[in-house]
Amino acid sequence: MMNLKTEYITADLLIVGGGTAGCYAARVLSLLNPDIGVVIAEKANVKRSGCLAAGVNALNAYITEGHTPEDYVVYAADDAGGIVRGDLLLSIARELNGVTSDLESLGLVILRDENGKYVSRGWRNIKINGENIKPLLASAAARPNVRIFNNVNITDLLWTDSPDGEGRPIRKIRGAAGFDVLSEKAYVFRARAVLIATGGAAGLYRPNNPGFSRHKMWYPPFNTGAGYAMGIRAGAEMTTFEMRFIALRCKDTIAPTGTIAQGVGARQVNSRHEIYEHKYGLRTSERLWGTVTEKSLGNGPCYLQTRGIDKTAEEDLLRAYLNMAPSQTLKWLENGMGPSEENVEIEGTEPYIVGGHTASGYWTDTERRTTIAGLYAAGDVAGGAPQKYVTGALAEAKIVAETINGDLAFPGDAECSSESEDRALAERTAGIIDTYRRHLSDATAVFSAGEIEEAMQKVMDQYAGGISSGYQYSLAGLRVARERIAGLVPLAENLRASSMYELLQIYEVKERLTVCQALLAHLEARRETRWHSFQENADYPERNDEFRKYVNSRYENGEFHIIFRPLIDAGERYEHQN
Repeated sequence: MMNLKTEYITADLLIVGGGTAGCYAARVLSLLNPDIGVVIAEKANVKRSGCLAAGVNALNAYITEGHTPEDYVVYAADDAGGIVRGDLLLSIARELNGVTSDLESLGLVILRDENGKYVSRGWRNIKINGENIKPLLASAAARPNVRIFNNVNITDLLWTDSPDGEGRPIRKIRGAAGFDVLSEKAYVFRARAVLIATGGAAGLYRPNNPGFSRHKMWYPPFNTGAGYAMGIRAGAEMTTFEMRFIALRCKDTIAPTGTIAQGVGARQVNSRHEIYEHKYGLRTSERLWGTVTEKSLGNGPCYLQTRGIDKTAEEDLLRAYLNMAPSQTLKWLENGMGPSEENVEIEGTEPYIVGGHTASGYWTDTERRTTIAGLYAAGDVAGGAPQKYVTGALAEAKIVAETINGDLAFPGDAECSSESEDRALAERTAGIIDTYRRHLSDATAVFSAGEIEEAMQKVMDQYAGGISSGYQYSLAGLRVARERIAGLVPLAENLRASSMYELLQIYEVKERLTVCQALLAHLEARRETRWHSFQENADYPERNDEFRKYVNSRYENGEFHIIFRPLIDAGERYEHQN
């Protein structure tokens, strides 16, 4: 057995996840109050972690001239079938241009025309040279009052329960625990507040590309839903997991299609050279649904119609993909045929749970407080506000940093207020570290983490609306999936690791299984088809206005309890009442 040592760290704020939102929240909070001690715990390295690791070629959320933040809310709400938090979207939209300006001041190259104005790609997007966007954000987060712990994987939140005036327990987050991926060390972070800024969840379903290429996917494979999972286990309320995101992407490379569709105005066509996109609709889910349907009708493969574009447009596409998905540029070069000579074949990916594109994630108030005291959420892990993209995550990070600054204005420390609470916290911490040691023991496991993950993905693919079923599911299938996923949970608890990296793999599987269970509960609860392909319910194939509401959940005593909540408009200011 490894000699696992434990290190204790105290801070005012612990940020779990050093991606887009995590780094920017640290920067903003440091500028607001340099006396607040901040710790960032990142399981990779902040210089190249998160969704921006490889860079991007556009900022997809920006308010161009002639448009307003309210316009952005209307667009995002329409694309999401009306199931959005209008208050969250509006607060984000009002900050988009400000955080963009700040990015430029940090050194991001934003393309400008001959008049000095940003070069737009549609009314919501502007073009950038963004290969170095994540290193810029990492540097911006490296402030004197910010300590960054790279290669530290957070697994569990720490909390205490104190009775209120009526004797009901009130949960308060006190920090989190994790371990170093590279050395035999556990970490216990005691903090007055915790901000979850991790990514969404990839790898729940069987992916497009099998075998050694299985991690060639749209969303980062190291985003396992860890932030969701630890919040679920702590009893935080979650929202809209059933609004999955399935990306329409270039076949094999899984490179973005929007760069082509918007950059050169390419239309979606089938193998019969028929433009089909308007038959199904132009919303994000409808573009995918149309492609899936055309293939099922025998009209595939499907393409983006690029043949015949001029050489200048072709060169622009080659450069654009080098900033974000170089495999697509390399594919054109290796084939000896660029997009001007042949159309680009497209396909859907496996489903993901991600609050930056859809509305899945933590249920927060307008200030980004979760339903648990001392716990906040921003970026991909925060729910209710789809179409955030990069600048939306930055905007949300700014909002939550301002909230935390106000909430931490009064002196305090990370210690508990009573001896019994302190004892309960110590017991919970010891239990978490004992679990690490149990996984690291010399006992023999029947299965590996990879085998459990493969079994999980097969179940989700076949019974919960994966690629093999054209993203469609039935209630009977969901029940089978629920039983089989539940059967994998105890098997994952008995996994064994011979290294800290293998321990990381075990926790990634455990996190994915927790998110799968939440997703299945949400899919079963929405008895309609609100978003074709994203949430294609074979038993309820039409929209039903009775479900024009949020499907939320809370995990208690081993069960997911569904909560239906009414829609919140852009003009409202929501605060938690229960």
